Amino acid sequence: MRDNEGASGIVVSAAPRQPSAQSSTQAGVETPSVIPQLQRIEVTGSAIRRVDAETAVPVTILRTEELKKQGVTSTEQLINRISANQSSVGSGRSVGSSSGGASFADLRGIGPNKTLVLLNGRRLSNNATTAINGSGVDLNTIPFAAIDRVEVLRDGASALYGTDAIGGVINFITKKSVTEGQLTAGGSSPTAAGGGDTSNFSGSWGFGDLEADRFNVFGVVSHDKQQSLKARDRDYTYNYQPGRGLDYSSGIASPANYSQGSNASNPLAASGCNAPGLISRSGICRQSLWSYLDLVPETEKTSFFGKATGKLADEHSVSLEYFWARNQNRTQIGPGLLQGLQVQPGTPFYPGNGITPGPTTFALDPTQPVDANWRESEVGPRRHEDDNVGQRLLLTFEGTLAGWDYNVGAAYNQNKVTNAIQSGYVDDRAVTSGINSGVINPFGAQAPAGAALLAANAVDGDYATGVGRVKSLDGRVSRDIGDWFGAGPSALALGGEYRKEDFHQDFEDFATNVQSLGIDPAASVAGDRSVSAQYAEVNVPVLESLELSAAVRHDKYSDFGSTTNPKYSFRFQPFRELVVRGAYSEGFRAPSLYELYNPTATTFTVANYNDPRLCAGGSPSNGGLANRDCAQQFFSRNGGNPDLNPETARNVTLGFVYQPITNLSLGLDFWWIKIANQIAEFPESAVFEQPDLYPERIVRKADGSIDHIVTGLANLGKVRTNGVDVSFDYRFPESRLGQFGTNLQGTYVDRYEYQQQLKGAYIDKAGDYRGGDFASAGAVARWRHSWNGTWNQGPLGATLTNRYTSGYNDYNRAYHDKVGAWSVWDLAGTYTWRDTAQVTVGVQNLFDKEPPFSNQTSTFQSGYDPRYSDPFGRTLYSRVSYNF
Repeated sequence: MRDNEGASGIVVSAAPRQPSAQSSTQAGVETPSVIPQLQRIEVTGSAIRRVDAETAVPVTILRTEELKKQGVTSTEQLINRISANQSSVGSGRSVGSSSGGASFADLRGIGPNKTLVLLNGRRLSNNATTAINGSGVDLNTIPFAAIDRVEVLRDGASALYGTDAIGGVINFITKKSVTEGQLTAGGSSPTAAGGGDTSNFSGSWGFGDLEADRFNVFGVVSHDKQQSLKARDRDYTYNYQPGRGLDYSSGIASPANYSQGSNASNPLAASGCNAPGLISRSGICRQSLWSYLDLVPETEKTSFFGKATGKLADEHSVSLEYFWARNQNRTQIGPGLLQGLQVQPGTPFYPGNGITPGPTTFALDPTQPVDANWRESEVGPRRHEDDNVGQRLLLTFEGTLAGWDYNVGAAYNQNKVTNAIQSGYVDDRAVTSGINSGVINPFGAQAPAGAALLAANAVDGDYATGVGRVKSLDGRVSRDIGDWFGAGPSALALGGEYRKEDFHQDFEDFATNVQSLGIDPAASVAGDRSVSAQYAEVNVPVLESLELSAAVRHDKYSDFGSTTNPKYSFRFQPFRELVVRGAYSEGFRAPSLYELYNPTATTFTVANYNDPRLCAGGSPSNGGLANRDCAQQFFSRNGGNPDLNPETARNVTLGFVYQPITNLSLGLDFWWIKIANQIAEFPESAVFEQPDLYPERIVRKADGSIDHIVTGLANLGKVRTNGVDVSFDYRFPESRLGQFGTNLQGTYVDRYEYQQQLKGAYIDKAGDYRGGDFASAGAVARWRHSWNGTWNQGPLGATLTNRYTSGYNDYNRAYHDKVGAWSVWDLAGTYTWRDTAQVTVGVQNLFDKEPPFSNQTSTFQSGYDPRYSDPFGRTLYSRVSYNF
């Protein structure tokens, strides 16, 4: 296979074999007296080492040096260049959530928990947050500056790697050795006003030649900073656009809405809610928190990767590697809230007592309290800081012994996430007491005594800590086992693994007294388990043009039993220019420790909903109250389930790579995935949209209003999805104008159907926005691609890139039918000086395209969908590197 290292930075494996070095030697050319030894390498998706990268499974290779020229500076940005990756959970989703600034991959759109992420072929610890139930690796803790390339296996691989590998495998591979130094600095800045600027720096240095000195030691450090971007800096993100079906305003406002019986009002209702951020509706004032919100959080990432390798003998080596990465994430959302307050008659701020205006459309019973829900605006916006630290220590022995290639490793992985309050929170007990005593005014500005009480009872500091650890020992061997059919040597690989996993997440006691944190301190969770596995793989050339492969893996879990999963594949090359390949595999995903052992907790729903009984259609009815029952975030009871069964899957791929000439490669890979026993929280949207089907999931108070809904984790049903991956790569013949090239990687999803209950009806998600939990809400885009056009001449180079995601049917289609496609163009130019220095300048989103409008309310960012587009607009960037 030719190694395409052009400006596209992408290689699709399983291209047709090129002639061997011997057969391509032309007549009259002297053959070297010493023929170089072909190196045996291991490719993601197979445990068998071979002399080329051609396998029966589809693997995409992305080279980071080329992607850096296109302005890619993080693993999160890199993953979004993979067409098979659907809506990923990025760091922006940390705004208003407890994700800790984590970012996750999602191959095929079947969930981040079904994409296995590896570093140098071995597992990392899952992110220790509740965001996706502790079931995925945070991409932001992978040291991007140390990565040489990324291999993406676009096929199921549980038969080799075990749990999580249903959607595919993403293997980040670091530099093998470094014998010189390099310094790199860069940054970017949107041309529109506001924030969003970035800066990055990295340095690497190493010494020792593995061949000459028999050792190499190197280290890579990096530091990246992202400034926040506020919603108020992008007008199109305003979260109250009722004519387009978008209403992310809150019925919990400042001044507080109050009610008595079936009547509700606000001190400013008579003026039409004439105050900044307030909206008059149904006799109350709703509040837009748009001006407070971050679209993009402030982040600061620091990482170190170090590796020492020594040759023990010609065929044996040992290496020790360590990485440490820290991702600090700071977010801001609207002021805190407090529901369920009562203001007693006789207190100074009771409506109609002289300070707070009484209602004008109904009369209060002055002997009875009023119920109030208050937004604590005088305390200021809620600011959070999340500290996410990942690290791994890995000791590896590898080499060849008695004809067997071997690799043995021992690793310790840890991820620790600490969530902290910076400002914007007050102890609920103090607020309640202050209102009861007439010191705090929920209906207007605070007197000095009220302001002093709020300040004295502000809370800050760490409130949650999660730690996940994986300790593992693994080994594998492979060798040729004979030419069985006269078509070439067969090969066998054997391997085993043992790992110990543990996880705990704890909340501080003071979180009990802060309702607006949206967490339940009872959600502290801990668990552990051990896993042992054995696997085997065999590759047999049956004909010179046909190879058959088979693999099987048996995993035993200490907490739910055993599972055995096979994989079968073929590689057929009827003639030199064509490779046809296919695979069938069975997969599984074990429930995460969090999914199994998390106790029941009370949190808020992700989006705003109407009570289907008391506010059907968005208007109060049947005794409903606008400030209690309409467009509210309700309490939700959710938690783990120790009776969960593993998810199981069947994957099929069938495709070809055609290379009619050296400079042209075409690829087409069809894929089908079926998943049973999918583990997910019951979708909160289904509770409100189909209340007659799920009446047991809405728990009501004595007055008929909603107390909470019930979601929780369960094995819900099946998922069926299929589509096709497309690749195209062409290099034009070199001319006096230089070398031109073009590359396209695309994915089309033909079908994506899922059940939200066992044996329930299938729901179509391909091209349709659907509700769900934190990670699953959204649409599956039917078509995604990344196209590159490249030019190189001497020290100069340029790349034109198009990133495209097709549109889909919006969430509230009665007001806005279609979300437009997201298509942006990037342009970059590079100058290299004597292999010593390189300068890259470029622009992302060349034509300054705004994100297409969406009325989704599943994220705190509104007016667009942050899973598919971004709010930066045209962004200029530069990068300078110096080798020494």
